[in-house]
Amino acid sequence: MIKYKGIIFDIDGTLTSTNELIIATFNHIAQKYENKIYTEEEIYAMFGPTEDVILKEKFNGDQFKNVYEDYYKFYKENHPTMADLYPGIIDLLEFIRSKKIYTSIFTGKGRKTSLITLELLDITKYFDMIVTGDDVSNHKPSPEGILKFIQKFNLNPEEVLMIGDSVADIYASREAGVTIASVVWDSYAKEQVQKLNPKNCFNTVEELSLWLEERI
Repeated sequence: MIKYKGIIFDIDGTLTSTNELIIATFNHIAQKYENKIYTEEEIYAMFGPTEDVILKEKFNGDQFKNVYEDYYKFYKENHPTMADLYPGIIDLLEFIRSKKIYTSIFTGKGRKTSLITLELLDITKYFDMIVTGDDVSNHKPSPEGILKFIQKFNLNPEEVLMIGDSVADIYASREAGVTIASVVWDSYAKEQVQKLNPKNCFNTVEELSLWLEERI
């Protein structure tokens, strides 16, 4: 059995229950500047590029500055009441850290919201590297963020595990040649993820932790 020397985590839907906050933030902007509300499915369909890219495509010129400020203000101010870590995540991160495993974040979120979330939930200290959507030329399902991690710590792909909740995480991991552990405790694409990765699919943090104990 391969022992992993490096583990990469997605953020939203994997470490943190931030999907509700993301939806609320997008709709705060939509209601204020477009006089409309998007469905959850419509917002999920926008996922891929960073928030800044999405907002720039929708709001141009002088309006973008106000949209930008309002978006991040709402995200940060409402974070304490609308987002949290999933139960068991701290124990899992502590266990991984105790094994001297290299760790990274690889998320499609922009760096600004990523750091707000990681810092407010006090988990930045658990990661040796943070790769956001602002740090790559090509967003997921490109494996660019995974390859950056492999190169920085001089790891072999078979020694690396990606943990994420999306279809894009599966495709990125497979292209990079690393193992993917799919988590569906809050996945917005649960059925697709289960179909694409039935072997390594976990419904709870506890299930994932037990599986990982034998592999690090």
